[in-house]
Amino acid sequence: MRNWLETGANLFPVWVLLAGGLALVVPELFTWFDKPKIIWGLAIIMLGMGLNLNWEEFRGALAMPFELGIGVALQYAVMPLAGFLIADGLNLPTPFAVGLILVASCPGGTASNIVTFLARANLPLSVLMTTASTFLAMLATPLLTELYVGSRVPVNAWGLFLTTVQVVILPVLLGLALNTFLREKVDFIRPAAPLVAALTVALIVGSIIGANADNILHLGPRLLGAVVLLHLVGFAVGYWVCLLLKTRGDVQRTISIEVGMQ
Repeated sequence: MRNWLETGANLFPVWVLLAGGLALVVPELFTWFDKPKIIWGLAIIMLGMGLNLNWEEFRGALAMPFELGIGVALQYAVMPLAGFLIADGLNLPTPFAVGLILVASCPGGTASNIVTFLARANLPLSVLMTTASTFLAMLATPLLTELYVGSRVPVNAWGLFLTTVQVVILPVLLGLALNTFLREKVDFIRPAAPLVAALTVALIVGSIIGANADNILHLGPRLLGAVVLLHLVGFAVGYWVCLLLKTRGDVQRTISIEVGMQ
């Protein structure tokens, strides 16, 4: 049974691509999974991640302030500039160009935590990076969008913080506590957590693509190319900077994911 669950989780890219492709053709297969369900889905995923963590791993992540700082700095130094250059180079229409730059200037989110979890990288470091980048977003996102877009974009700082607490921090801490104090009782749930995470992310991707299918199909290859390039730049820069700094392998993968999935 464990082997089947692990194989299913490892097929994560297949589930996401399948959901994205189907959502473009038959959006209603996924659009029922709306925003409230997405938030609950993310919280359940983070709870499952917490069940696979222990306090020692978090203490180890807290003992890496240099790596944490490098990851967060790369998020806000590399991605907004890459978004601006890619949007300009591909001559994206103004609304899409602004959207790409704005997304690249926002903090990391739960998707990076999920992929870090599935990639068996350093999940506690990923969660700490998400939290730190969210706090910094209160100042960084408006300044970066003003720099690259030329107009100030209001950021709901309290909303960002509250969402991070509700969707990331509290579920992870609850899962961590259950794993610490009720370990034997939650043992049967733990192996299923990666597959549940993979399938839930596929549903979320399908929902978002389905809701925007017309726009995606209209702009086509240019929009797809811009998004793929943005992520590839983030993954590559995050990984190679960590490689040059000779950080641990799991840290290299974690920072690459965190930067690339901005």
